[in-house]
Amino acid sequence: MLETAIIFFAGVWAGGINVVVGSGTLVTFPTLLFFGYPPLVANVSNNVGLVAGGISGSLGYRRELKGNNNILRRLMPVAMAGGLTGALLLLVLPTVVFDAAVPVLIAAGLVMVLIGPRVQRRVAARTPNGEPSRVGPLLYAGMFLAGVYGGYFGAAQGVLQIGLMSMVLTLALQELNALKNVLTTLVNAVAALTFMVFAWDTIDWGVAGTIAAGALIGGYLGARIGRGMPRSVLRAAIVVIGTIAIVRIVMFA
Repeated sequence: MLETAIIFFAGVWAGGINVVVGSGTLVTFPTLLFFGYPPLVANVSNNVGLVAGGISGSLGYRRELKGNNNILRRLMPVAMAGGLTGALLLLVLPTVVFDAAVPVLIAAGLVMVLIGPRVQRRVAARTPNGEPSRVGPLLYAGMFLAGVYGGYFGAAQGVLQIGLMSMVLTLALQELNALKNVLTTLVNAVAALTFMVFAWDTIDWGVAGTIAAGALIGGYLGARIGRGMPRSVLRAAIVVIGTIAIVRIVMFA
């Protein structure tokens, strides 16, 4: 009962932090390892469970999605293809392949989040008034790679996605966060379906269900908190939590 309660509350925290910033996996994944679950089982079961939090969080941010449906429709297939690729790589490659790349990717996302406003101002200066943001090849490629990473492990994939979009799209940070929530949820959902088809035996459904129950609540709470955050506070939260993620991965992997 104690183990189940701790995993449940880890799911609540992870669901909430994923919606606001990302990197909720760095809460639930180590929790499962602490209780003795094998890394592959922990990774896969965690991925399946956190989909519920992404759904509730995305619904909570639906108002910020208005006007950006065209961008979302363009990026969804790319992110989903990346998620499928990453999930399949998890099942066939040794974990050491991606271990070195994870902190580098998160750091790159943080840099992009920090310099994003300056780049956005330059893009806006070259964009005719009223012309919407355009999705180009650079963002397509970046979102596919972010999806691969998300399907493989996914810790702080939201940081990476927001960083990429803030470099290209002239949207407010909360709008980018809303897009991020939908895209990361799709990546996780595609990965979860892939695991169900090709690696059913690696899913611990008790763990996945417990995390899902917690993440569903956490996603709802995270949306209520995140939507009320000022832009500067949200950006600072992304940088701080992303930095903690890097330190945790490098020092305690």
